[in-house]
Amino acid sequence: MQELLQIKTKKPDWFKIKLPSGEQYNKVKNLVKTNRLHTICEEAKCPNLSECWSHGTATFLILGDICTRWCGYCNVKTGKPYELALEEPKKVADAVNKLNLRYVVITSVTRDDLEEGGSTIYSQTVKEIKKLNPNCSVELLIPDFKIMDGKILKEGYLNIDALKTVVKANPDVLAHNIEAVRRVFARVRPGGNYDVSLELLNTVKKINPKIPTKSSIILGFDETINEIKETMQDLRNNDVDFLTLGQYLQPSMRHVKIERYYTPKEFEELKKIGLRMGFMHVEAGPLVRSSYRADKLNAMIK
Repeated sequence: MQELLQIKTKKPDWFKIKLPSGEQYNKVKNLVKTNRLHTICEEAKCPNLSECWSHGTATFLILGDICTRWCGYCNVKTGKPYELALEEPKKVADAVNKLNLRYVVITSVTRDDLEEGGSTIYSQTVKEIKKLNPNCSVELLIPDFKIMDGKILKEGYLNIDALKTVVKANPDVLAHNIEAVRRVFARVRPGGNYDVSLELLNTVKKINPKIPTKSSIILGFDETINEIKETMQDLRNNDVDFLTLGQYLQPSMRHVKIERYYTPKEFEELKKIGLRMGFMHVEAGPLVRSSYRADKLNAMIK
C-alpha cells in the first residue's frame, strides 16, 4: 500500500451515491419530522442517508442539534444550545416503535453546558426504547463527558460517574469514536483527548465486561498507514470489539483540509489487518461512517 497519494480536488468515481427516494425513506423522513427529532444522518450530511433510510434505519441525534464544541472534520452546527428537551427520550422511543426497528443507534451533540454531559438523557433514552421495544438492540455512540457537576474536568481526566450512568442503562453496544490517529488528533478534535478516549473505551469493559465496544477512525488527513495500524492496535489493546474505517470528506473550506483519498482496495486491506488484530467485526470503505450498517452487529451480540 502506498504511504502517500497526491491531493485530489475531484472525488474519485467510487463516491457516487444514490439520491434519496422510496417508500421506506419517506416513512423515516416523515416520522422524524413529525416527532421533531434530529438525526446525525441529516445534520452531518451522511453520504449513506439514502441507503440506510431506505432500509428503515436511522441514527437518532439527542440533546438537540447544536454542539458546544467545534471539531475540524464535523459538519454539525456549533454554538450555544437550546434548553434541554426532557421529552426527547420518549419521542425517540416512539419513533423506533413506529418504525419497528430491530437495531437503533443513538448519538448526540456534545453538551459541555450540561451536568455530566447529558449522560442521564442517554440512560433514559435506552430505558424508554426497551420499554416499548424489548427486542430492539440499542447502540449508543457517546461523547467523552468532560463535564461533572457543571464544571469541565481537568485535561486528561475521565468522568467515571457519567460513564457509569450510561453503562448501567445496559445498551447492547457502546461506541465512542477515536476519529483520528494520535499525531493529528489535536488538530481534528481540539476539544478531545486521545488517551481519554482510549481510557473511556477501556473503562466500559471494567464496569461491564459483557457490553461490546466500538470505535471509528476517519482517514484522509495526513496520517500514514503505519499510524492507522498503531491506532487500530491502541483500540484493540483497550478491548474494543468493533471498528469502522471511512474516508474523510471535507465539509467546507473552514474545516480541516483533506489530504488524500484511500481506494476501496486499501480499505479492504485495512479491514483484513483489523480482523487479524482480533476485532470481531470491521466495516471499512470510502463511504463507511461509524453507524453504517450497524444492524450487522445484531447477530454477534444476541
